[in-house]
Amino acid sequence: MFSHLREDIQSVFDRDPAARTFWEVLTCYPGVHAMVWHRLAHWFWTHRLHWLGRFTSHLGRFFTGIEIHPGATIGRRLFIDHGMGVVIGETAVIGDDVTLYHGVTLGGTSWNKGRRHPTLADGVVIGAGAKVLGPITVGRSAKVGSNAVVVKDVPARATAVGNPARIIDNAQAQKREEMAGQLGFSAYALAGDQDDPLAKAIHGLLDHAVEVDRRFAVLLRKLEAAGIEVDSELATADLFDPQYLSKIVD
Repeated sequence: MFSHLREDIQSVFDRDPAARTFWEVLTCYPGVHAMVWHRLAHWFWTHRLHWLGRFTSHLGRFFTGIEIHPGATIGRRLFIDHGMGVVIGETAVIGDDVTLYHGVTLGGTSWNKGRRHPTLADGVVIGAGAKVLGPITVGRSAKVGSNAVVVKDVPARATAVGNPARIIDNAQAQKREEMAGQLGFSAYALAGDQDDPLAKAIHGLLDHAVEVDRRFAVLLRKLEAAGIEVDSELATADLFDPQYLSKIVD
C-alpha cells in the first residue's frame, strides 16, 4: 500500500508542473486520495465483501468527487489530474502510467452482465470531459482529446478527437503544425473533423500551403535534373516571405 502511495505521489511530480512538495501532493491532490480509497475498496471487493467495498468507494466519492467502482482493475501510477467528475465503471481495466483529466467517463453502453467498460493500455492519456464507452480498447500510449466520445477501439500511439471520435492523421497533423509555425501561429488542438467552419477553413489553407511547398520542391528537383541552374537563395526561400514574389519577378 505504502509503496503504491509513493509511486502515486512521484507520478504527480512527473506529470504536473504545479506540484511543489511531497506534503502538498499528499494532502491536496484528490487523485492521490481517490487511489487510496480505491485500493481499500478493491481489496474488500475481491474478498467478496461487496457491500463494504461499495460503501468504501462511496466515501471516496464523497471526499474526492471521483467515482471509481470497487470492481475496476487499475494498474500502477494512475494520475487523475483535478479529478472532479471522473467516473470509472465496474469492469474497466486501466494499465500503468495512465493519465485522466477531470470529467472523464469510462462507462458502459449496455445493461448486460459481463465486460461492458473500456480497457486502457499503459501510458494512455484521456483529456478533460472525454467519454470512453463500451468494451473497447485504447491502445498503448494513445491519446483521447478533450470532450471526445470514443465508442470504437483506438490503436496504439494514435490520437482520437471529436464526437463521435475519429483518428487523427498524425502525419498530416504534423505537417499542418509545421506550416502554422511558419505562418506565425499554431493550429494545435484544432481537429480536422470539427464542425467549426473557421477551423475547417484554416486547415484547408494549411493543407493547400503544404501541397504548394511539395510541388515547389518537386519542380526544383526536375529543374536541377534538366540541368537548369537554380539560384540557391531562391531555392531555399520561404514561399510566404513577402520578398519571395519580388525574387521571382527579378
